[in-house]
Amino acid sequence: MNKVFVSLLASFICFACGSSKSKGSFSATDGLKFNNPIITEKYTADAAAIVYDGKVYLYAGHDQAPNDVNAYRMHEWLVYSSPDMIHWTEHPVPLKPTDFKWASGSAWASQVIEKDGKFYWYVTVEHGSIHGKAIGVAVSDSPIGPFEDAIGKALITNNMTTQTKISWDDIDPTVWIDNDGQAYLFWGNTVCKYAKLKPNMIELDGPIMTIDLPNFTEAPWIHKKGDWYYLSYAYQFPEKIAYAMSKSINGPWEFRGILNEVAGNSNTNHQAIIEFKGKDYFIYHNGSIPTHGGSFRRSVCVDRLYYNEDGTMKRVIMTSEGIQE
Repeated sequence: MNKVFVSLLASFICFACGSSKSKGSFSATDGLKFNNPIITEKYTADAAAIVYDGKVYLYAGHDQAPNDVNAYRMHEWLVYSSPDMIHWTEHPVPLKPTDFKWASGSAWASQVIEKDGKFYWYVTVEHGSIHGKAIGVAVSDSPIGPFEDAIGKALITNNMTTQTKISWDDIDPTVWIDNDGQAYLFWGNTVCKYAKLKPNMIELDGPIMTIDLPNFTEAPWIHKKGDWYYLSYAYQFPEKIAYAMSKSINGPWEFRGILNEVAGNSNTNHQAIIEFKGKDYFIYHNGSIPTHGGSFRRSVCVDRLYYNEDGTMKRVIMTSEGIQE
C-alpha cells in the first residue's frame, strides 16, 4: 500500500506541476520566470506608453553611456510594441535629437499622444542656441514613425520660464487630452508647470501656470480613472513616485502619498500609467540589468497597478516577475 501511495503522490505532484506550468506559473524544475526588465538587449529609460489599435506602444530613451562612464549619454529614442504587455517587438529608431535642427543633443524624457490620426511626440532636448533644456514636438502618421519636427523650433525654451534658476527645469513633457478635446501640456523640474495647447497641438494656448506639489522633482504624468484625475511625479532625490488627485484637470490637487519606492540602484524613476484590455499597468525604470546597470544604464519594467474603493492607488511593488499573463 505504501508503494501505491508513493506512486499516486508522485503522479499527483507531476500533474500539479504540469497544470501550474500551463497557466504560466512557476515550477521547481523550470525555476522562476522573470519578465522584468522587459527589454534586456539595450538600456532603456524614461518610458511613456499609449494604447492604440489593440496594442501598447512604448517609447523610451536609450541609455548609451559606456560601462566606465557615470553620466547620461542618450542620443536617440526607441519604440516597442506589444499585444499583451509580455512580448515586445522593437521597431527601427523613429526619432533622434538631430532630427531637430535647432537642438544640440540629449534624448531625455518624452511622451507620444494620438489625435485625429496624427501622433505627436513631445521630447526633451538640449537647445542649440538658447541655454538649457527645451521641449520640442515631432509628428507622424504612424505610432512607430518615422517622426519629423512639427514646427521647426522649440515649443518651450528655458527663457520662457523664470520660476527657477536652473537650466534643466523645462523637461519631462506629458500631454493629456480632456473629454472636451482640450489638450494640456505638463512638464518641469523642481516646479510643475502646465499650459493649454491649441487644437493643432503645436502651440500654447494661454499662460504657463504652476502647480504646488510636495517635494516635486520631475517626471509628471497625467491619467484619469473614473471621475478622478491623477498627477504622479518623481518625489525627492533619489526619486520615489508620489501622486495627487483632483476632480478637475485644473485642480485643486490633493497629495495622496507615495506610489512607488526608490528603485535602489537608480537615483531616478520615471513612470507611465496606462489601462490596457481592462487591466492597469505601472511602467517605470530601474538599474537591474547585471552587471553594469544603474543610474546611467537603466531598464524599463512593468508591474500591475491596483486601485482602492475610494479611488486612491495601492502602493506599487517592483517585482522581477513582472507581467505573467
